[in-house]
Amino acid sequence: MIAQLIGIIVEKQSDSLLIDVNGIGYEVLVSLTSFFDTPSIGSQIKLLTHFVVREDAQLLYGFTTYDERNLFRHLIKVNGVGPKLGLAILSGMTATEFDQCVQKNDLTSLVAIPGVGKKTAERLIIEMRYKKTLSTKKEILEESGPESVRLSDIFSEAESALVALGYRPQEASKMVSGIADCGFTTTEELIKLALKQSIVPKSV
Repeated sequence: MIAQLIGIIVEKQSDSLLIDVNGIGYEVLVSLTSFFDTPSIGSQIKLLTHFVVREDAQLLYGFTTYDERNLFRHLIKVNGVGPKLGLAILSGMTATEFDQCVQKNDLTSLVAIPGVGKKTAERLIIEMRYKKTLSTKKEILEESGPESVRLSDIFSEAESALVALGYRPQEASKMVSGIADCGFTTTEELIKLALKQSIVPKSV
């Protein structure tokens, strides 16, 4: 996988850059946010990249910050959001602004981005908030040592099992997150506690 490019900017367009890396020209698709953050033609640039291989094309996407690339990688995992729409979202707002939209349920700002309808905006807020909750919880647990890493695995396994039972991902996350440490040591025990204590109705 091509994860990074360091070279000279040969050509600039609003949606792409041509980077000369030791005599090889790489066409890199970029968001407007990254485009406005790049230097002039003839300057050296370092771009973080994400490589996508399709049946009809091999595409390289470039980003000037780790936050933007990380958000792009999360966005394209959301159902109905491909690389093209992912770049459109990043062209319409920064990673920080997107995070604020998710936290504030700001559908209006997301729908204002070309290609993002109301249903897509709702899906983005729900799924990205869920991913952020899992990521934050995992980081907190892993900072506490090996025992907590095992606890993180139990939470993840329990959430997956609840989803398999018919609960939505956000419901499953809420159910297990609401369980205080009641002495459970296995995934099965956590699932039983979540089903017993949760007041979240099962999805149909």
